[in-house]
Amino acid sequence: MPAPKVVLPPSKFQALDLLATLVAVVGADGTVLFVNAALEDALGLSRRSVAGAQLADFFTEPAQLVNALAGAKDNEFAALRYDAWLKSLHRDPLPVHVVVAQTEVPSEVVVELLPLEQQSRQDREERLIGQAQANKELIRNLAHEIKNPLGGIRGAAQLLQMELDSRELIEYTQVIVHEADRLQTLVDRLLAPHRRPHLVGDVNIHEVCERVRALILAEFPKGLRVVRDYDTSLPEFRGDREQLIQALLNIAHNGAQALAGRVAAGDACITFRTRVARQVTFGKQRYRLALELHVIDNGPGVPDSIKDRIFYPLVSGREGGSGLGLTLAQTFVQQHHGLIECDSEPGHTDFKILIPLP
Repeated sequence: MPAPKVVLPPSKFQALDLLATLVAVVGADGTVLFVNAALEDALGLSRRSVAGAQLADFFTEPAQLVNALAGAKDNEFAALRYDAWLKSLHRDPLPVHVVVAQTEVPSEVVVELLPLEQQSRQDREERLIGQAQANKELIRNLAHEIKNPLGGIRGAAQLLQMELDSRELIEYTQVIVHEADRLQTLVDRLLAPHRRPHLVGDVNIHEVCERVRALILAEFPKGLRVVRDYDTSLPEFRGDREQLIQALLNIAHNGAQALAGRVAAGDACITFRTRVARQVTFGKQRYRLALELHVIDNGPGVPDSIKDRIFYPLVSGREGGSGLGLTLAQTFVQQHHGLIECDSEPGHTDFKILIPLP
């Protein structure tokens, strides 16, 4: 006779259904006590049909989980991690990162399965956040170190110019003053996000998109379409409207400049797409709702040589670019507890802005 199905009251583990990660609760012998909705979907089976089965049987190499559960039973560790392949009824095996953790109940073990793509995404987000923080400190310190001697150089050049009679020599001092002013402008742009107060108010993201759309079309009136793909159900949220306009404008303007060849051909396109993302995790925090704003262009894509560094200051894929636009955009979005990600290939570049919603 088959082993009896173990069906626990749904209330005991009900909170696990809110998680996007795949979670199972098993007995010390590996018998499935509960699987959450995300794991049901991944397996292609209902929790009723899975309960009472051996969880190890749903892996291509069951011995790994059997050994892990034996270690948990003998208190050899508090949590164990390894990579494995999860079987699925309707699709190919799924690569997952397995976390086996003990609970306060000796007869229960929690098995969390993170799809490796999701794990890579979390690692990438952590790198972006750490990188942005390092950039912030670097920019502030570097800008102040540059700013102080710049004033002295400019002032000395002006004083020297007053003492010179030769027109040719005066032209040299004018070059010094001009270049000092150019560097001063660059330094001011570097310091701008850290100087300006955060002015919080109610923000309608579609008003932000429409403002940026108008600015882009004013600069590129021919050969470029800016397509709207809006989810009008998105609620307003608290934020700094001007910062978000600047962040979106920096991204869209970069895209428009990268589309120069297609603009000339008349088939350049930038799409603003807004969506509500539910139960998302970024920045090591889970949010019930988040704004997902995509800026998509059909340009040549981000060069492979700078794909991993596009949010670094002074890194640009365009001749004559300052390399500050995306750095400042990331800073402004992170001041809203959000994040910008980029997915790019020739013909399709997608900058995704994520911002938590109330």
